[in-house]
Amino acid sequence: MARNPKSPASAIPAAIRARPIVLVGLMGVGKSTIGRRLAQRLGLPFADADTEIERAAGMTISDIFARFGEAHFRDGERRVIARLLTGRPLVLATGGGAFINDETRALILKDSLSLWLDADIPTLVERVGRRSHRPLLKDRDPGEVLRELAAVRNPIYAEAHLRVSSASDPHEKTVRAILEALAQWKG
Repeated sequence: MARNPKSPASAIPAAIRARPIVLVGLMGVGKSTIGRRLAQRLGLPFADADTEIERAAGMTISDIFARFGEAHFRDGERRVIARLLTGRPLVLATGGGAFINDETRALILKDSLSLWLDADIPTLVERVGRRSHRPLLKDRDPGEVLRELAAVRNPIYAEAHLRVSSASDPHEKTVRAILEALAQWKG
């Protein structure tokens, strides 16, 4: 892939490109959509941890939660993420709860460059309202759930190496902000 020398992607040091970039944050923040675009701009493969978990389990995440519970899901999630981080560099979108698990978070912090995508609650509510597959929202008010999750999870997401806002702007603006943050990161 030819790189435009004036694009923000061309300013990313090789050392950063040589390791996985893991996107963390609440549901609806855009980890998968932004992750795909970021991977394309960086010339890296993209993986979605939730998709990989479903493939490995042979069932949907909702089914895993309903049949085996959250603890079983989190254990499988940790194992899948560990496998994905041992391969070649990639951009990985994680589920909203992945980084909350102590073992998974330690693995991500050690073996990758973690990036917290953050957004305000109204933006998240609008985004999660477009899809109905999220087990933690089943039969509950999305705004209430997201406020509760943010109160608990945001201090943990703050442990990520970088933080970028994923506002209600077009995703391409967030991708550009990530590229600029990566180019400036001194890690």
